Formats: sequence, structure tokens, C-alpha cells
Amino acid sequence: QVQLVETGGGLVQIGASLRLSCAASGRIFSINAMGWYRQAPGKERELVATISSGGSTIYVDSVKGRFTISRDNAKNMVYLQMNSLKPVDTAVYYCNAGVKTVRFEILEVWGQGTLVTVSS
Repeated sequence: QVQLVETGGGLVQIGASLRLSCAASGRIFSINAMGWYRQAPGKERELVATISSGGSTIYVDSVKGRFTISRDNAKNMVYLQMNSLKPVDTAVYYCNAGVKTVRFEILEVWGQGTLVTVSS
């Protein structure tokens, strides 16, 4: 009843930029925090950045100063601007959101993931 769809991944070279987008759709009453996670091959999924409904942000140390998370509450979208990409940023990036549905159910929703590959 609620879906997240990520777009914007791809293959880039070291130092390049990418912008990921995530669109939430369905029977949404409101969205609380939204975030981006990533999972590199052979590693556990890790938090990259989160943003509250009011715009407060948190970043993992490894992306501070390079990545920027933002959201458009009117469009139910969250973005991740990634600059100065490094090979260690290679991973599948997942969108996450805390959603209250029109039936006032509280759901944690995940997107299907988008692959970001940074080549050296």
C-alpha cells in the first residue's frame, strides 16, 4: 500500500557526482524520517544519512562534507546528492521511510535499491 522507488544510480568514475531520488507513493497520511542506507558487496547494510520531517539531518562520518540529503515534503520525495565519489562508495543504495498511512498504521518502508558503482 506504500511504495518507495529509487532512481539515479549508475556507473561513474572517481570524483564524479550522482543524485539519487526516492519517490514515496500510496496511501500516505504523513512521512516522518526518511533516509538512505547502502550495502556494499559482502558487507552489512549501513546508514548513510537521514532527514527528519523538519529537515534535521544526520550523516555517517565517511560521507560528511561530500553527500547531502534533502527532501520535498509536498512531493513525498527524498534525495541524496553525492559528490567526490570514491570506490568505497560502491554499493546498492536503499531508500527508507517511516510512514503513517491513511488508516493510521505506522510502517517502515524500504525501496528496492539502486546500484552505484564508482570505478577507479
